[in-house]
Amino acid sequence: MSPEKLAYMANQIGKFFASQGFEQSVDSIVDHLRKFWDPRMRTAILAHLDAGGSNLDPNVREAVRKLRTTHQARLELASAIQEERAHDDDRTGQH
Repeated sequence: MSPEKLAYMANQIGKFFASQGFEQSVDSIVDHLRKFWDPRMRTAILAHLDAGGSNLDPNVREAVRKLRTTHQARLELASAIQEERAHDDDRTGQH
């Protein structure tokens, strides 16, 4: 999906939540993107933000930034869990 289409879709979500006020709309947008967007779409909107994020409304831009922070934290947690499991398997001789 093109970055322009993703930005359009994200902005539509942002417009829906705008009546909640800026901070709450940001949280609602992040929640929606996490729950309903395919991981590839989330990755693509993060890449779009990295490339400048043209056409993203302010609340959507902030939501995508926040999504990045939580996305990175989840990746780091998953990696740590995987390493711990591998370490446990090594100690117990399981594979």
